Amino acid sequence: MTGKERAKLRSIAQNLSPIYQLGKGGITENVLNGLSEALEAKELIKISVLNNADFTAKEIIDELSNKLNAEPISAIGNKIVLYKRSSREDIKHFEYNE
Repeated sequence: MTGKERAKLRSIAQNLSPIYQLGKGGITENVLNGLSEALEAKELIKISVLNNADFTAKEIIDELSNKLNAEPISAIGNKIVLYKRSSREDIKHFEYNE
C-alpha cells in the first residue's frame, strides 16, 4: 500500500468511532475473532487502547495487523486504524486510489 492510499484511508477514518477497546486483557482469541469479523464487514476499523492496558497503540499495531492479515493505517494517541479488503461482495469497498 502506498503512502497516498494510506493517507486517504486515514482521512476517511477520522470520522469513524472506535468499535473495539483493548485493555488489560490484551489480545485474546475472542478479540481477534471479533476484529476479524469487523474487518470483513467494514474493511476499515478504529480501535481504542485503554489507559489501563499494558501496551500503547504504537506498540500493538504491528502485532494486530500481522495476526489479522490487515494493513496498519495509523496509531495515533490511543487509537489504532486497520484496513483489510473484504472478500464479501455485498458491501461497498473503499476506493482509496481516487
